[in-house]
Amino acid sequence: MLNRKQRLLLKKIVSLFSVVRGYNIPVIILAQYLSAIFILAPEKRALEILFDIDLFLLVFASAITIASGYIINNFYDSRKDLINRPNKSMLDRLISQATKLKVYFGLNFLAAALALLVSWKVFLFFSIYIFMIWFYSHKIKKYAVVGNLTATMMAVIPFFAITLHYYYNLSFEEIISHKSQFAVIFSHATFLSLLLLIREMIKDLENIKGDLANDYRTIPIRYGESMSKKIITLLVFLTILPVYLLVGIYEVGYMDIYFYASFIILILFLVYLWRASTKEQYLLLHNVLKFLIVSGVFCIVLIDPSVLYNGKRWILAS
Repeated sequence: MLNRKQRLLLKKIVSLFSVVRGYNIPVIILAQYLSAIFILAPEKRALEILFDIDLFLLVFASAITIASGYIINNFYDSRKDLINRPNKSMLDRLISQATKLKVYFGLNFLAAALALLVSWKVFLFFSIYIFMIWFYSHKIKKYAVVGNLTATMMAVIPFFAITLHYYYNLSFEEIISHKSQFAVIFSHATFLSLLLLIREMIKDLENIKGDLANDYRTIPIRYGESMSKKIITLLVFLTILPVYLLVGIYEVGYMDIYFYASFIILILFLVYLWRASTKEQYLLLHNVLKFLIVSGVFCIVLIDPSVLYNGKRWILAS
């Protein structure tokens, strides 16, 4: 049986886990490794990628930076979250603002140190990324359109870092020879970016009350919910292009099943969107997008399932 002090410590640990969204970090790490194995460097052996020390440092520096980003975002959104997410906000407030800042700076220092172990260029890249996350949380997120686009860019940048890891030193001739590979990477990135942007737009609809009370100038506040829904509808139809490229032109193995299913779900998503008007309904739509994004991470293995089979056979043989 835990005493009062131990219970309080446990609550603070849970609170910190909630603030850094610890449930998202393993998914982000998995997404980066699966992207490297199946999309960014499919010509390399999976074990070679898994044992790449520089990649390991890049992935964990990204994960730590994102965790620190959640902290600074929570720090600036504390008043807004009292309205939009009262239950989560009460849990998050078990950790003081001062403690949040200490953890924030500690994580950023660790991320920068990991980046510096790779190279000074990677250190510079992550220093800029950390600054951009802070500037977004402090200023940019309050503004319509630019806030949504910046949030989407912040989420995609870690994958851009890994792409540079594999393609930064290529000559012009080698880049030309890899053009079909770049097209596949760009198509995947475009589809993910569109889903993330749609999710940001839904979050604005979901959080109207808190945003309005805290002087946020989001699209539904400035132009109305109907305009937001029209933009989301356009973004959903724009996903047709990367889906067509990935399914109809380039080879994505059995992952085409995911893209077909995603498109059907997005059409149903639109039907429900135009009927939605309450926070609970927008929250449901938000969770549908979360499901599509997370399931997309796990479905990356469908590009070439034999990689998993060969890996299992290697483990059993060792």
